Amino acid sequence: MNSSFGIRHIIQFILFVVLQVFLMDNLVLFSMGFCFIYTAFILFLPINISRVWLLILAFATGFTVDMFYDTMGIHAAASVLLAFLRPLILNLLTPRDGYDTNDSVNIHVMGKSWFTTYALILILVHHAAVFFLETISFNDIWYTLAKILLSTLFTFVVMVILQLLFFSVKRANR
Repeated sequence: MNSSFGIRHIIQFILFVVLQVFLMDNLVLFSMGFCFIYTAFILFLPINISRVWLLILAFATGFTVDMFYDTMGIHAAASVLLAFLRPLILNLLTPRDGYDTNDSVNIHVMGKSWFTTYALILILVHHAAVFFLETISFNDIWYTLAKILLSTLFTFVVMVILQLLFFSVKRANR
C-alpha cells in the first residue's frame, strides 16, 4: 500500500463518518428509512485489501459511529459482519475473467448490475444486523422488516448517487 492509497482512504473514512453523524442522522424517511452511508466506506475499499485490514477498518468505522450515536456496539458488530461477508460476496460475483489487481468497487468499472447486486446484498445484511440488534426481539418483526427494506433502499440510492457524482469514469479507467 502506498501513501496516496492511505491518505485517500483516511479522507474517505473521515468524510463518510462526518456525513453519517452530522447529515444522515437527521435525514429519516417516514420515521422508518435511515441512511447508513458510512457503510460505503467499507463497500468502496479496494477488492484486493487483506481480510484482516478489512475487518479492522470495519470495526473502526462502526465503533466511531457507535461513539457518536451511543449505540453500544451495534454499528461495530454490523460493520464487522459486513466486512466478513464482503469477500464471500466478491467471490460469488467474480467476473469470468476475474478481477484485475487494480480493480476497485466502482459502478463505472464493474457495471450497474454487478454493483447493484453487490451493494444491495451487503447493505441488506448490514441493516438487518443493525435493526435486529437494536430491537433484540421478533415481536415487531413486520415493522423491523419494513425498516430494513426502506433503509436498504434509501442507503443504496444515496450510495449510487455518490458513486455517480464523485467516482468519475476517468478515475475508473486508471
